[in-house]
Amino acid sequence: MLTLHPITQADRERFWNINQKYLYEMTLYYPDEMDEKGVLHYGYFDEYFVDPKRKAYFIFNGETMVGFVMINPYSVLGGNPDYTMAEFTIFPAFRRNGFGFEAATLVLSTFKGKWEIKFNEKNIGAKKFWTKITEKYNPKIHHLNEMETVLTFEN
Repeated sequence: MLTLHPITQADRERFWNINQKYLYEMTLYYPDEMDEKGVLHYGYFDEYFVDPKRKAYFIFNGETMVGFVMINPYSVLGGNPDYTMAEFTIFPAFRRNGFGFEAATLVLSTFKGKWEIKFNEKNIGAKKFWTKITEKYNPKIHHLNEMETVLTFEN
């Protein structure tokens, strides 16, 4: 059974290191470059430790961390969602075994309201994943551009 553990200031260094690996993986879909020190930057990382509207959670299976999720209420469409899925990942070693679906279901059942979930069209796995997870909510599909799609729905 998966659980969500809030990421706190005490977890900052650990989360920074984990987030670097995630950002590296996302360079498959976004043209983000490392700085001269080899660091990939997430523009809102610090905000998750000072803005009470931003929430980040480690996803655990028992004692094993299998991923993380970051949510906030800031719309990419100019709307007024209760929640936006800023980032969501299950670590590669734990994919394809149901953890993603279980974790996404847990997040959506924990946080009820109006949602926005964005994915990159080149990320075929994410596109299939979010389409399947949200189909029961009859989401509206918004194409931001040829690369990015946003699903909006209420659960």
